[in-house]
Amino acid sequence: MKRFDTRQITMAAMVAALYFVLCYFGNIFQLTFGPVQVRLGEALTVLPFLFPAAAPGVALGCLLTNILSPYGPIDMVVGTLATAIAAFWTMKMPRWYLAALPPIVMNALLLPPMWAWAAAGAVNGVFWAEYVFNLWTFVVGEVLACYVLGTVLLKAMPQVSFFRNMIPAGRLSASGR
Repeated sequence: MKRFDTRQITMAAMVAALYFVLCYFGNIFQLTFGPVQVRLGEALTVLPFLFPAAAPGVALGCLLTNILSPYGPIDMVVGTLATAIAAFWTMKMPRWYLAALPPIVMNALLLPPMWAWAAAGAVNGVFWAEYVFNLWTFVVGEVLACYVLGTVLLKAMPQVSFFRNMIPAGRLSASGR
């Protein structure tokens, strides 16, 4: 098992804090837990593509954010699990334009059924109506956060010399630089 050095632990902690702050800020405008969820912190879920050390930070940031969730402990577990799986899957993506796909797919698979269950309490007509509504609004929000904001991050980070030195050589070419 690879050990993290101080720089990588610091990066993970900074990503976790930034994820939480962005989501907390977005919650002021009801974006973090609203009917159409555009979690600003989800833009950071593409960072493991460039910086593998960011993956645990994204998962921890999501856990801290989900403490505030109106869905309670189940969102802390399921939401954090979806983000953690997506972050580690993002590290495996071969090209930058695929980096936003894992968070969108994992969250679309795991979260809408949880929200539909919270609204309906059983698998019935209300559950399926809520599921379809939540699936589409969630995918739209994730695409905005991950593909729009996340792509800006993926393209900007290699331009900053401080971060460029931290990006593995193979990822610089895969990031389109």
